[in-house]
Amino acid sequence: MSGMKSFGKRAAGLRLERMQASPLWNGQSFRNVHPVLPGLRDAGAPRPTLADFLRPDGRRLPPGPLPSVDPREAWQRPIGSGLRATWLGHSTVLIEIDGLRVLTDPVWGPRASPSRLAGPKRFQPVPLPLRALPPIDLVLVSHDHYDHLDYPTIRELAKQPVPFVTSLGVGAHLEAWGVQPERITELDWWESAALPGAELRVHAAPSQHFSGRALNDRNATLWSSFVIETPRHRVFFSGDTGLTNEYAAIRERFGNFDLVMLEVGAFHPSWGDIHLGPRNALRALELLGGGAFLPVHWGTFALAMHDWDEPAETLLALAPQQGARLVMPRLGEPVEPAHAETPLPWWRAAGAKRHGHHHAAHSDTAAAPPKAMPWPLD
Repeated sequence: MSGMKSFGKRAAGLRLERMQASPLWNGQSFRNVHPVLPGLRDAGAPRPTLADFLRPDGRRLPPGPLPSVDPREAWQRPIGSGLRATWLGHSTVLIEIDGLRVLTDPVWGPRASPSRLAGPKRFQPVPLPLRALPPIDLVLVSHDHYDHLDYPTIRELAKQPVPFVTSLGVGAHLEAWGVQPERITELDWWESAALPGAELRVHAAPSQHFSGRALNDRNATLWSSFVIETPRHRVFFSGDTGLTNEYAAIRERFGNFDLVMLEVGAFHPSWGDIHLGPRNALRALELLGGGAFLPVHWGTFALAMHDWDEPAETLLALAPQQGARLVMPRLGEPVEPAHAETPLPWWRAAGAKRHGHHHAAHSDTAAAPPKAMPWPLD
């Protein structure tokens, strides 16, 4: 049974000493220390209950599969601009940057949960099996929540000689699941690491969030955003975060970005300081100085009370008014930010071929994944 193993492991020894030396460590855990921009959290909004999460009703789930493409053929084509991104669902993106491949928060498992039997279930399969990925040069893990750090996926990736860069403390989980310690680099905010033998650096930057995989380990590991930088390109990946003034500090430190990936889903009025949502993502993009904006953290799991397509529809409506350059490819569709076309609402075709299965899709939330979903790890 993988349930207990999937909780991970607490840091000890030198890893714990590095955590305790961080200015973000308060003696027992990590903390958010940067100012939260005013007016984000609605103090009067009731927090969602456990029952709300266990009964995703209304339009929290799409009526059928979202349009997606298998990217393998497109990945064979040359990248004219040197930078290409493929959104594979939720916060998992394959970034091809100047001849290198970086994979963010890889999640191929069926649930964002320590259990295979309960917890938020994927409503959208990954466009291709994990074993079908091309060779990866670097894996980034922003923090240890289940929808970003997935036990079965890491177990598979641990079989490959790929290096990992993550936040302080998260390496204990990776090592417990089979990743050799010499392949793990943990960063505090504003620290950086170079990819050996390549002109690529990863910088950890602030985010406004929290961590934990069990009831007794809240904020026992750090959460971060990341800047991926080569001599030719610069990419920002938010991880999970609320909106803070730190976005302006990130811009001041690193300059403009060729691609900005910000989380836009799983937001709620009472969570204003730990998740962005689409409106605050546009504000964060402005603080970062703009750049091609690829929204992530949506279209895969129902983790909040809003409609499944609300992030996409809100962005489509508001981005032109604010001069934001949206990059919204279909799942599995590689796109070069420098040449991205005006986004089309492709997600509105969800379930068009399976309209009669609408009710089945909603009633199956607590069951095992549908047999049609090609889980590569089972």
